[in-house]
Amino acid sequence: MTFGWLKNYMPRSLYGRATLILLLPVITLLLVVSVVSVQRVFEGVTKQMTTSASREVRLLLDSPSPAHLADVLQVEIEDLAPEAVPQQDQRRWYDFTGRVVIRELYTLLPELRAVALPDNKHVGLYFDTPRGPVVMRFDRRRMSASNPHQLIVNMLFFGGVMTLIASLYLRGQLRPITRLSRAAEAFGRGQSVEYRPAGANEVRAAGHAFINMRARIERQIEQRTLMLSGVSHDLRTPLTRLRLSLAMLDTSEDEIEPMLRDLRDMERLLDEFLDFARGAASDGAPQPVDPVALIHQIVADCTRANIPATLHEVDGSGMVALRAGGIRRAVQNLVNNAVSYGTRAEISVRVTDKMLRIRVEDDGPGIAEHQRADAVKPFARLDPGRNQDRGTRVGLGLAITTDIVRAHGGHLRLGHSERLGGLCADLVITR
Repeated sequence: MTFGWLKNYMPRSLYGRATLILLLPVITLLLVVSVVSVQRVFEGVTKQMTTSASREVRLLLDSPSPAHLADVLQVEIEDLAPEAVPQQDQRRWYDFTGRVVIRELYTLLPELRAVALPDNKHVGLYFDTPRGPVVMRFDRRRMSASNPHQLIVNMLFFGGVMTLIASLYLRGQLRPITRLSRAAEAFGRGQSVEYRPAGANEVRAAGHAFINMRARIERQIEQRTLMLSGVSHDLRTPLTRLRLSLAMLDTSEDEIEPMLRDLRDMERLLDEFLDFARGAASDGAPQPVDPVALIHQIVADCTRANIPATLHEVDGSGMVALRAGGIRRAVQNLVNNAVSYGTRAEISVRVTDKMLRIRVEDDGPGIAEHQRADAVKPFARLDPGRNQDRGTRVGLGLAITTDIVRAHGGHLRLGHSERLGGLCADLVITR
């Protein structure tokens, strides 16, 4: 038997689940103690007191002159007309001990016609006697404990107080875990926030492990960036010399142009390597940006550069915390990818209260569904049909875009464009 359906009703946060783990035993204990107290303490005590009071009532019923004895026993006796006797018992619905009192009285006193328990202070017993109906009234405290609900009230009160104290303590214990999760989430977004391990030993150990891991990753990123920057710098010098040598050659322009084109391709490859190495680290912290205005600028830049990119649809508006430079580079990579494999690129923007979506569609061959996961990997090479005549592309455009979007806490989603028939690339960033 599985309990997977319970997941839909469980709290999502660690604090909520810990609170549930804390409250369930407390509430269960209170319920068990309450039931046991009502069944054994209240019922047992009430039964004994009712039996004792019934003996006094029996003594009054059997006495030939009950008036004097009633004064001694502090019982009020009054003769009634037959129509004054109630037809049913009187008891408040929440009077749990009253149920026991009535049951025991009917068992011990066969002459009893009706029982009246209007409150916690008075008891009225109606009898048939040889001289006619009578009612006996006396103090309720002689048949059941006064304020029997106090035990339950005390349990609920002190249970609530202890739960509150435990919740405050639990919150203090969970705060270091929350701080650790926030630091890890911020690091996943490309931010490095201050974090100091605190809390229990296990939480401190996890915190120190996170700090060491973050330091190693930052060192690796820095080393990768420095290495690729150095390689790029070292390679640009001979490329520049080659360009100057080609410019000084005494040959026709038609012979030099293919070599110059190769040099430009090599420089572009170096730029892609650097962009991949740097990622979004050099773009600074996210700032409020109008994504619609940013896309309008990108489309305008594409128009000036004779790139066939147009703005297809805009839905919504508002400011979103973005690294404008990184998003611009990501969208331009998608546009360049679209026009490289198709004839045009169309951009759509949707801004809602929960997310930002930038969509780039093309009319190219697209990417097969089973290859989309590989397409975002660095240096990925897809089927020959898609790479045909693209000789110097190294497959870093989508990888760079993916890194930028992940640094914003979003993801890149590749699919099929129903409208244009090519690739549909969505940049989805939660707000």
